[in-house]
Amino acid sequence: MKKIEAIIRKSRFKAVKEALHEIEVSFFTYWDVTGVGNEKKGQVYRGIAYSTSDIQRRYLSVVVSDEFEEKTIQTIIETAKTGEVGDGKIFVSDIQNTYRIRTGEVGNQAIN
Repeated sequence: MKKIEAIIRKSRFKAVKEALHEIEVSFFTYWDVTGVGNEKKGQVYRGIAYSTSDIQRRYLSVVVSDEFEEKTIQTIIETAKTGEVGDGKIFVSDIQNTYRIRTGEVGNQAIN
């Protein structure tokens, strides 16, 4: 099993969510997060410059079986990509085990 964590633009979240559902990744969690990256922007409002280096993003956490790893990663990349600086990052880590609290199922059965 793999844990796939993705930081993406908030504007691309709906497309990513729908694309994940299409490939049968039906459960994941997400948070609104703020980060600092390579994106350098600033705004001037009424003659005063404001820093907008704090970037609003959405953080997704998905646990999938090994068979779904590449499919899930490629789906996120294809739907979250705009080609601009600040599209985000994906991190993948191994999961030793998963347990479904309600039924006591273990492993792949607990994530499907």
